[in-house]
Amino acid sequence: MREILGRRRKFSLRRGARSPLLRAALTCATEWQWPVVPGVGLRSGGGRPRVCGCPDPECAVPGAHPFDPVLLAATTDERMVRWWWSNRPSAPLLLATGGRAPCAVSLPAVAGARALAVFDRAGVRLGPVVATPTRWSLLVEPYSLEDLGELLHQQDWVPSSLRFHGEGGYVVLPPSQTGPGRVRWERPPLRRSGQPWLPQVATVVNALVEASTSAPDGGSRLAY
Repeated sequence: MREILGRRRKFSLRRGARSPLLRAALTCATEWQWPVVPGVGLRSGGGRPRVCGCPDPECAVPGAHPFDPVLLAATTDERMVRWWWSNRPSAPLLLATGGRAPCAVSLPAVAGARALAVFDRAGVRLGPVVATPTRWSLLVEPYSLEDLGELLHQQDWVPSSLRFHGEGGYVVLPPSQTGPGRVRWERPPLRRSGQPWLPQVATVVNALVEASTSAPDGGSRLAY
C-alpha cells in the first residue's frame, strides 16, 4: 500500500509541473523575485461553477483572494511554490504587493482601456498591465504609504475609481481563473534581463489624473 501511495504522489507532482499556473508562479518567484501565494480558487456549488472556495457564500471576489495559506505566507522559495501548485494546479496566482515587490494602481476595465489609449497617444511608457473582466491593474515600482500619501496630497483631485495596491495588498496574475473570468496580460511584462521594467507610481497617477481631468466635456474619462 505504501508503494502504491508513493507512486500516486509522484504522478501528482509530475502532473502539477505541467500546470501553466505553476510555470507562471515559478517565473514570478524564482526569475523575477516576486513573492506569490495561491488564491482560494473556485468550487462547484448547486450548478453554479463559479462559487468561491472560501466559506463566505456572498464573497465579493470569488476565487481571487488568499485564504489558506494567508497572504503573509507569500514567498519566492521554489520548493514552496512547487508544492503549492503541484497540489493545487488550478489555484489562482496572487502577487503580494509592496516591500521589494511591485505595487499596482487599478481601475475599472472600461476606464482602464480608455486610459491606456490616452497613454499611448501621449507617449507614456507603461509596464505590465493585468486585465480581468472587471478591473485592470497597472504594475508600478514599489512605493511606501508615505510616498503614496505625498503624491496624492499634491493632486487637486483623484478619480474615485482608482485603487492602490501597496504593502499588505495583492494582485491576481495570469493565467488565473476567477469568478468574473480569465485573467490575462493586456500588456505583458517586458524585460531584457532580470526583472520586468516598471514605471514609477507618480508617472502613472499623474497621467491618469491628467487623462481624466482633460476630458472635453469637463467630465471624467475614467468614469464607469
